[in-house]
Parts: sequence; C-alpha cells; structure tokens
Amino acid sequence: MTAAERFARLPTAAKLLLILTAVLLPIGVALTALGETGIRKANDALRGRAQDQSRAAAEGMESLIARDALALRVAANGALASGPASACDRAARSLTIAPGAAQSFEIDTVDGNPICSVGTLPDTGSLPLVAAGDIRVRIAPGLDAVAIRVGVVDGMATEIVPVEELRDAALAAPGDVQSVVLHDDTREIRVLGQATDPDTPLRMSEWHIGNGALFARIGAVDQRITTTDRLVLLLPVLMWIAAALLTWLLVSRLLIRPLRRLERAVIDYQPGAGSLDLPRKLGPAKEIQELRDSFARAVTRVEQSEAEMTGALEGQRRLVREVHHRVKNNLQVIASLLNIHGRSATAEGARSAYAGISRRVGALSIVHRNHFAEMEENRGISLRPLITELAAELRAGAPDSARGLVIDLELDTIYTTQDVAVAVAFLITEIVEFAMLNAPQEPIELSLRRTSELTARLTLGSPVLVPDEAEVGEKVQFERIVGGLAKQLRSTLDRKLGRYSVDLPAFPPI
Repeated sequence: MTAAERFARLPTAAKLLLILTAVLLPIGVALTALGETGIRKANDALRGRAQDQSRAAAEGMESLIARDALALRVAANGALASGPASACDRAARSLTIAPGAAQSFEIDTVDGNPICSVGTLPDTGSLPLVAAGDIRVRIAPGLDAVAIRVGVVDGMATEIVPVEELRDAALAAPGDVQSVVLHDDTREIRVLGQATDPDTPLRMSEWHIGNGALFARIGAVDQRITTTDRLVLLLPVLMWIAAALLTWLLVSRLLIRPLRRLERAVIDYQPGAGSLDLPRKLGPAKEIQELRDSFARAVTRVEQSEAEMTGALEGQRRLVREVHHRVKNNLQVIASLLNIHGRSATAEGARSAYAGISRRVGALSIVHRNHFAEMEENRGISLRPLITELAAELRAGAPDSARGLVIDLELDTIYTTQDVAVAVAFLITEIVEFAMLNAPQEPIELSLRRTSELTARLTLGSPVLVPDEAEVGEKVQFERIVGGLAKQLRSTLDRKLGRYSVDLPAFPPI
C-alpha cells in the first residue's frame, strides 16, 4: 500500500492535523531553534553578569585593603622618620585625615617587637615579618578581621580591617552578592551571608586579593531562564501546537462527529421498517443541518417512489396472475370440450385421438396452474406437486382398458422454470400414454432425483419401454416426440430397457 493510499484511508481530522503539521512544523522547528539559541545566550549573559558581580565585590575588598595598606605605610614611614618616641601619635594624626583608613594599628620594630599601638589589636606575633616596602595580608588570628602588615624604614606597621568594612566594600559593588568568604592557608572568615540557602541558588567563584595572599570565595545569585521565561520565549511554538490541536478538536467535534452520527442514522435506516430517524442536534454547523434535511427529503422522495413502484408492481402481478388464470381456465374448457366430443364420437380411432389431445391440453393446463402458484412464491415451479397432479389427471383420463393403471412416484422437491416444466409435463404425458395404451396392466415407475446443485434426473420405468425394438408406425412417432422433448430440456434421452431417463435444469436448493 502506497503512502497516498494510507493517507486517503485516514479520518478527516487526522488528515487535517497532518497537513497543519507539515505546513507549520518547519516554522515551529525554526522558532524552537531560535528560542533555544536565545535562551542559551541569555543564560550565558546571566552567567557573565554573576561573574562580573563577584569580580566587582572582590575588587571592592581589594581596593579597601590596598587603600588601608597604602595609608598605613605612609603614616608609619612619617612617624618613624622622627624617631620611635610618640610614633603612634604622629601616625594616628596622619591616618585621621585619610578617608576610611583603619584607626586600630600597631608599630613594631624590624624584629617584630611592639613599639606602640592604637586601639584594640589581637596577638600579632603569629604574623610574618616583612621587609621595608613589602606588604603581608592574613586573616587576623582570633578576630573576624583581616590583618595588614607593611614594611617601613626601621620597622613594621600592622592594622586590622574589621569584617564590617569588608562587607560594606563588597556590598558597595553593583550586583546581588549573597555570600563572601575570605580565607588564607590556615584560617577563614565569613564576610557576608550564611550557609548556602537551597532556595537561593548561587554561582560561586574564587578571586585572589591582597597580592594573592587571600582568597575570596564569592557567591552571586545564579540567575537563569526559568520555565516561565522559556514558555514566553517559545510562545510561537506553543501557539502552533495549540492551533493544530484546537483545529483538530474543532473539526473532530463540530464536523466529524455530527457527520458520523448522521451516517449511522442513515446506515441504520431500513426501508419499510419505519421512518428515517435523523438526529436533531448536530452541532452549530448550518451546512450539516442542511445536509440532514436534504437526506430526509431524499429519503421521503425515495419512499414515495418506492410506494408507487410497489403499487405498480402489484398491479402488474395481478394482471399476469389473471392472464395465467384465464389461460388455465381456457385450457380446461378446451380439455372438457375434447372429452365431450370424444365420448360422442362413434369411431374408436376418433375417441382415442380426442383423448390423447385432451390429455396434452390438460398437462399444459396443470403447468399454467402451477406457474400461477409459482408467482406467489417467486421460487420457480415446483415439479413435485405438478407431477403428482399430472399423474392423477392421467389416471383419471385413462381409457377403460387402463382404469387400474398404477403410477408409482418417488419425487424430490425440485424447482425449475416454466419452459422446463412444460417439456417435463409433455414428456411424462407421452410416455405414460404410450405405456397405458400398450401395456395397461403394467405399473409405471416415475422418479425425480436431484443429481447436483443445478440439475435433476427424471426417470420413467415401464416394461413397454424397449429402445431396441423395431421402430415402426406408432413407435417411430413416439420416439421422435420423446426425443424432441428431451432436446427442449437441453439433454439427451437415456434409453434403457424398461427405463427412459433425462437430465433437466433445476434451481439450487433453498
């Protein structure tokens, strides 16, 4: 089966859905590809934005540490240049004018011995020694702060940057940073945020600050294209799907279903079993309602025409029945007249001739009467009652010498046409008459048996039937007549000693 044949066998709704899919699917695929590309680019942009926010927060803390380290180095250099005495006071005055500089610091000797301090500082003994011009940044031991140690001429300076200032520096950067953790090789402090919130997905990144001495692990809000955003971006594709399904649904419910209901009502309609009952509610389609009304009008006209044809056919049947009835009556009248004239004839030959003609006219009358009955049943002429009645008529019309004639019948129920019935009736009449005139005391056996679905075999048996007997006079005429009647049956008369048989056409058994 080809693809065109398979497509032709599909329901209309399925065909429409396939056509819409074939037309709109390339557009839908292109829109889907464009939508996916746009979503991928948008996600890349959002990832880049989160990365930029983390970088900005790291740079803010880096700037804070660098600014404080620079201010501390400048102030400590100036303070130690005038000697260790009152060095912290001079450095504090210098840091006072520096915007945002830390106000808690300590000045040490080159060996790490404290010279003086301002504010509260933790134990800085664990911090490494630094040379002049060098800077070291570590997590302050015991505090949530960052310790900055700078090397100056003839000493070192150490300050503490509290976590609050680091948090402000991170939040001052644009963006939505949710988590900041600073750590070095041994310690870490949380600058911003708590443990990871499962409801707030974060994109984590790590940055070096403080000349690489610290690591800032920063988490920015991981913004992605959500399902709702995808639906908005893929709205043309969803519109295509919705349009195809809606079209299929509308066609199926508003057109196909009403048409199927109308089809079932028309299929269930049986002429003569009642009026055509069509559904009243067939949806809003006006065309289907008009189609229903057209069906009703067409069926009404067909029923009217059928009623007229039935009436005409019944009239014709009655006319034909009357014709056959009259023919049968006329033949019976002729047979009666022949009998009357035969009885009034004085010569024996004349009476025999009248009787023979009367028997043949009677046989034809019986055929017409049975044909009249056949018209009532429309199955053909039944040979069984025809032969039974014909045998009774032949016995009743036998001459005085054959009043005791016996005809044994063995008959199957066989139906055939009128032409075959006429030939069978005449053949039986000829053979029975020949037997009753030549051997009136001998019984006659008559059988009718079905031999196949379309044939039957008629057999008549009598001792008078001798095929090899010299054919002279009456015997010659008899053989010619029965042979001609067999030919009318489109068969050959099978002549055997004491038995003549012939095949005849028959209707199939019911």
